Amino acid sequence: MSSDDAALMAEQLAYYRARAPEYDSVYAHRADLRELLAGIDELPVRGDVLELACGTGQWTALLAERALSVTAVDASAETLAIARERAGGPTVRFVQADLFDWQPPRRYDTVFFGFWLSHVLPARFPGFWRSLGASLAPGGRVVFVDDAPSEAVHEEFVADESTHTALRRVGDGSAYRIVKVFRGPGELTDQLAALGWSVEVKGAAGSFLTGVAKPSEAQG
Repeated sequence: MSSDDAALMAEQLAYYRARAPEYDSVYAHRADLRELLAGIDELPVRGDVLELACGTGQWTALLAERALSVTAVDASAETLAIARERAGGPTVRFVQADLFDWQPPRRYDTVFFGFWLSHVLPARFPGFWRSLGASLAPGGRVVFVDDAPSEAVHEEFVADESTHTALRRVGDGSAYRIVKVFRGPGELTDQLAALGWSVEVKGAAGSFLTGVAKPSEAQG
């Protein structure tokens, strides 16, 4: 990863650390997000679950209701503290770690991430999916939710930088650069097929996507 990309990823983490106390307010203001959360029963979450970029635990609590166990990983201590309050329990384990450096100690039936894939740099996309394949138990699935490309109109992209760099602000007015890559269903299907995955991507709650991916027979 280039030094520019490393700096961008570090700034993205700083943004989510700073935003942790106010992150959940968006769920109170957007009915479509609440509808998306309610749709988790339609997703094939089962068994032992690894959740990546768990944030403040909005999804963690719902996953724990359906899973045998949940291992929830995030790089931000601030968001993890909120997640522990929301979704702590005997079947939930929280881990603070960089998702690109952390190696899971075992394999999982489901790997889940909500609103994380669009924060993965294009250069790291293939390696990220290789790590997902190594994290899955036989017959396992990757399940994800994210923004649909229509949500791009709400982003403030940074001029004179790469097309995947957006600017986000927190309540005190501070601004941070983040990675934001909008990939539509067709693009995701093609990119993942080239990496040896079979994926079904659907629209959800108007503004979002859900995806279920499994290694192809050739890969798996």
